[in-house]
Amino acid sequence: MARGATGLTVNVCAALALGAAAFAQAQAPPSPADGVVLAEQYFKNVQALRGIPVDEFMDTMGMFAAATGMNCVDCHVSDAGGDWTKYADDTPFKRTTRRMVAMVNTLNEGSFGGRRLVTCFTCHRGLKVPATLPNLDLQYGEPPPVDPDQIARSTPGAPTPDQILDKYLQALGGTQRVAAITSITGKGSYRAYDDFQLSPLDLYAKAPDQRTTIQHSPYGDMTITYDGKNAWMAAPRDIRPFPVVQYSGGNLDGARVDAILEFPGRLKQALTNWRVGPESSVNVQDVQIVQATTPSGFLVKLYFDSKTGLLLRSVRYSDSPVGKVPVRVDYSDYRAVSGVKVPFKRVATWTDGRTVFQLDSVQVNTAVDASRFVKPKPPAPAKP
Repeated sequence: MARGATGLTVNVCAALALGAAAFAQAQAPPSPADGVVLAEQYFKNVQALRGIPVDEFMDTMGMFAAATGMNCVDCHVSDAGGDWTKYADDTPFKRTTRRMVAMVNTLNEGSFGGRRLVTCFTCHRGLKVPATLPNLDLQYGEPPPVDPDQIARSTPGAPTPDQILDKYLQALGGTQRVAAITSITGKGSYRAYDDFQLSPLDLYAKAPDQRTTIQHSPYGDMTITYDGKNAWMAAPRDIRPFPVVQYSGGNLDGARVDAILEFPGRLKQALTNWRVGPESSVNVQDVQIVQATTPSGFLVKLYFDSKTGLLLRSVRYSDSPVGKVPVRVDYSDYRAVSGVKVPFKRVATWTDGRTVFQLDSVQVNTAVDASRFVKPKPPAPAKP
């Protein structure tokens, strides 16, 4: 599902870009035919965020938006919404953001040994201007609920990870039935943030860890593919300033996790450092949280219904220069397909978008052509 990342997590509005750099050139500059492209190789006027991949750059834009509650044109020039080249123009907000990035980096380097313990969100908390006065109602009122998506330590006395994961496989239909699923194809619809209509969706997955989703948007097809090793997103120019971007870091690992969750029989082996977090709730349902890390060291949290054992939520975290970026997927509407329960509804939420996916039909163990999992080509414009 990512995005970011991502599987089913595809960006809706081109990117919530707040300062620190700028958006696309009038024409895409030369870039490697394959491999990760750096932000300054693709965008103009990148100053404070040089040296990071394009997908991480876009994650950073989302982090600015999440921290300040602002969107693209709040920080960029007002007419940037219809012209990618305008995102390169400087504004007072962008200049301020560059100084803030430098300030946060200096603080983390000087006080925390380079660990990103202070982020934009640490102070802003969704506000354009950080609050400086104490809130007495907050001080003497009920404590705010703990966000279950925050990273937590292991909880003594809880069930073991194996017990929770085994219960999950049994809830799906049993270990043998789950292992017998070798491919999944699905058709349905999706609605992105601020969309006024549903658009068609196709899902293709092949064991052990290949996955492609195609969103047939009004502007053209948006495709996210993980081939078992690499991941890409191809999007129309009306939605993204680049036709194809290769995922890196946490976004790449996130695409792999999304693919593996289609065939969860391999989940135990795919992740490491399993530990059980505190009990919590998701949408008023009690959940048991299990945390693990990908082979590259990125954290993944899985939320299992305490009663049924089914997976209700996954959260994964990628890095950015201004802190960890969460990508969350909620699962519901489980239906049995060939004796195995499949979540027909998935809601992907990240720092610069939210998309609801609803599958209408799912088939398993059908032939899926290998061409479904190759690097996608730049999408053709939608027909008028």
